[in-house]
Amino acid sequence: MRKTAARRTRRRQEDRSAASRERLFKAAAGEFAARGFAGANIDRIARAARVNKAMIYYHFASKAALYREILRDMFEAVALRVTEAAHASTDPGDKVRAFVEAIAVEAEARPHFPPIWFREIAENGAHLDGATVGHMSRILEALGSILREGADAGRFQPVNTLLLHAGIVGPLLLYFASDQLRRRLARGGIPVASSVSRDEVVAHVQRLALMTLEGRTA
Repeated sequence: MRKTAARRTRRRQEDRSAASRERLFKAAAGEFAARGFAGANIDRIARAARVNKAMIYYHFASKAALYREILRDMFEAVALRVTEAAHASTDPGDKVRAFVEAIAVEAEARPHFPPIWFREIAENGAHLDGATVGHMSRILEALGSILREGADAGRFQPVNTLLLHAGIVGPLLLYFASDQLRRRLARGGIPVASSVSRDEVVAHVQRLALMTLEGRTA
């Protein structure tokens, strides 16, 4: 009986710990998205997560470790999804479409990520660690594998993998990062700013990527 009670107590403690970690992650993601790494404040994160500041250091070694966890969460999720796309039993064109969709799905699920990443780019990747770079490398390797398969099949022209990746990621992240701006522009007299849907953007990026790879102009 005592062992059963102890297990239940331990399980409750683990559940509470997991819940506080999840709240901290969410609060920190919003704080970093709004203020960047330098402007983010640990006290504000703790208040938003409804925990004391010590809990941050219980779950994460430092502010930098918390920030890097948020970056790794996105890049690891994308790496897993695009690797699956690269290994799928589909033709290279469909794999390119799946690659674009994978990035859109993960970015849409993390509205905090695009503004965080744009700030990080502006700061020359100052806060990236080896694990995050490793996930980024896996993403490019998956795309490179798709491009080689398409070239071997006579479907794709030789294209710089990094340039194509930038042409895919840039429009997608800009779309998700600019939601409030587009709404403001629409209210200010530019209705087209809010008329483009997520699926239209994804289809547009897919189409441009394939046009580039297939050497088409229209």
